[in-house]
Amino acid sequence: MTKLPNFLIIGAAKGGTTSLYEYFNQHPEIYMSPVKEPRFFALENEKLDFQNPDQAINQTSITTLPEYLKLFNGVSSEIAIGEASPLYMYSSKAVDRIAHYIPEAKLIAILRNPVDRAYSCYKHLIALEPYSFVEALEAEDDRIKRNWAHLWHYRQGGYYYTQLQRYFEKFDRRQIKIYLFDDLIKHPLSITRNAFEFLGIDPTFVPDLEHKNVSNNPKVKFLQNIVNGKSKIRTFSKKIFPKAVRASVAEQIRGWNSKSFPPMSEDIRQELTKAYRLDIQQLEQLIERDLSHWLQ
Repeated sequence: MTKLPNFLIIGAAKGGTTSLYEYFNQHPEIYMSPVKEPRFFALENEKLDFQNPDQAINQTSITTLPEYLKLFNGVSSEIAIGEASPLYMYSSKAVDRIAHYIPEAKLIAILRNPVDRAYSCYKHLIALEPYSFVEALEAEDDRIKRNWAHLWHYRQGGYYYTQLQRYFEKFDRRQIKIYLFDDLIKHPLSITRNAFEFLGIDPTFVPDLEHKNVSNNPKVKFLQNIVNGKSKIRTFSKKIFPKAVRASVAEQIRGWNSKSFPPMSEDIRQELTKAYRLDIQQLEQLIERDLSHWLQ
């Protein structure tokens, strides 16, 4: 019998979804889509653009139900079946398609300070981005009109209340779990175990928490792939070196291999914080969390 996911990590972009995907993928009672971001519910029946460099994400996007179902052919006895597409939270189309196909699904979102998230997206795309951060923010409205991919929507992608309200209107609150990026960074095990409990699986399982998905503008991409666990060398090293040693070496490599980014200017930080203020205050009420530290 063909399976559909019973849970989704819906966003936000650059908020820790890749790390959570990696942690979930280790749990024996979870089946994660082998394609991390199929984006099906946001792009069903869409005609995708593969030519423009800003549309590189479309190489892994899936737009038809038969192709999407193939992602879950490997499901056997797993209890929780899921995938992680940060576009879902941002897409106005995704919420209706999710409600149509999997109305009982559990939904997980991780929220990062929207100002920091905007700059992180900019850093993630720096190899393709011809503008300074200020210039890119000024160009954003025009890019949106020209249908540039969502990661380029640096400012617009941070209006979480507007995005999440759609889900709270369509789904029972008990189906939605919201985490903060800061909490995931500080307490990855407790957050991950809480998510396991939310998904109805063994919450005592301890995943390898070494994986970190960081937009660090690497000097040598090969080294970044090793420390992020995307290399056979990393797999081999686990058989030889203790976890503490691997973690220490990985952090040293990340530090050496990172080209430094200038910090965001205080003027731009204040401007963006002011722009997000009302949305953040509404979000506090929606998710019942104190977000005052985002406004400082």
